[in-house]
Amino acid sequence: MKSLKLEGVKPELKTIIQPYLIKLLEIHKENIISIVLYGSATGKYFIPGRSDINLAVVFRDLGLKELKDSLRVINSGASKRITAPLFLSLSHIETSKDTFPIEFIEIKENNILVYGENIFGDLEIDEANLKLFCKREIEGKLIRIRQAYLEIGLKKKGVEALMKGSLNSLIPVFRALLRQKSQKPPVDKEQILIEFCNYYGLSKEMFIAILRDGMNDEKIKSESVEVFFEKYLKEIEKLS
Repeated sequence: MKSLKLEGVKPELKTIIQPYLIKLLEIHKENIISIVLYGSATGKYFIPGRSDINLAVVFRDLGLKELKDSLRVINSGASKRITAPLFLSLSHIETSKDTFPIEFIEIKENNILVYGENIFGDLEIDEANLKLFCKREIEGKLIRIRQAYLEIGLKKKGVEALMKGSLNSLIPVFRALLRQKSQKPPVDKEQILIEFCNYYGLSKEMFIAILRDGMNDEKIKSESVEVFFEKYLKEIEKLS
């Protein structure tokens, strides 16, 4: 069995994922071809204990047995913010990469290989319908934001988390749309927001304030979170 490649992983992350990955590899051995770390865990916006840790695991053969055999390990990672990994087979990657181009572009261009082969590095993704996918994602997100606000709007906590969560899930979409401007858009979240807002005429100050806020006190820049939520909603509506 090949060894783990954790040199590029933050020290505080390494101590969390190393025993987790070792357990996975002990179960599946040579059936695992590749494991990558992706998402916020690869950049400066990762907050230990609060940010999710995302992994993609590529198998030679993937069926119900592999899922069942992994249940205890996956459950053990939940308390450490390791989300259930993306379990993929080579054939599934090939047949789904053009159905989920935004997700695969993000994994391809913003990951750390922690085990095995660099499967995603050479992945070719058809970007012909990328703008249409992005439009669908933004309009769908707008519907979900409104629905979530109706569920939590009367509670004192939650609107700030709603904005932060939805913005983080939209940043990969913004980055994909920037590919109309440049084939190599930035990876840094703040730089993505700056370039995207400049390109589409949106308020970068408002988006960046939400991104930078780490207080979880239902205020952003000392303003009521409701004030920011109204601005945020209007900007997403304008974009949609």
